[in-house]
Amino acid sequence: MADHLEASVTLPSEPASVPRARRHAVEVLAAWGLDGATEAVDAIRLIVSELATNAVQHTFGQSPTFTVGLRLEREERLVVGVTDSHPRRPRRLPAAVQQDNGRGMGIIRVLAAEAGGRLSVTPTADGGKTVAITMPWTAAPVPV
Repeated sequence: MADHLEASVTLPSEPASVPRARRHAVEVLAAWGLDGATEAVDAIRLIVSELATNAVQHTFGQSPTFTVGLRLEREERLVVGVTDSHPRRPRRLPAAVQQDNGRGMGIIRVLAAEAGGRLSVTPTADGGKTVAITMPWTAAPVPV
C-alpha cells in the first residue's frame, strides 16, 4: 500500500453543500474499507457536518468555497479537515440553554477525543485555515 491515500472535494459555501460533504466523506471511508454502520463513521459524519456548517455559516461570504479533505496515513491515522479562505479561527461560542447553535466546536472536540484523536486549526498559505481532526484508523487494511 502507498504511504497515504487522499481524497478531497471543493464545494460552494452554501447550506446545500453540507449534506454533499457528509456523503463524500462516507463514500471515501467506505472505499478505504471502513464500514458505514460503525460508530467511527457516525462520528466522522457528524464532525464533517459540523465543520462544513461552520465553513458555510461563519465565513460571512468571504470564502466562496470550502474543501473537505481526507487523508489516510500508513493505515494508522485518519485526518479529516475542512479548509476555507476566511482568516478567523473558530472559537467556542457561549451556548445558552435555549440556543440551537454554538456547540459545534465542543461536539467536534469531544468526538475526536472519544476516538483517541485531536482537533487542530492550521493557517493556509492564502490566509484561510484548515480545521481538522486526526484520529487512529480503525478499519481493516485498505485494498490496493
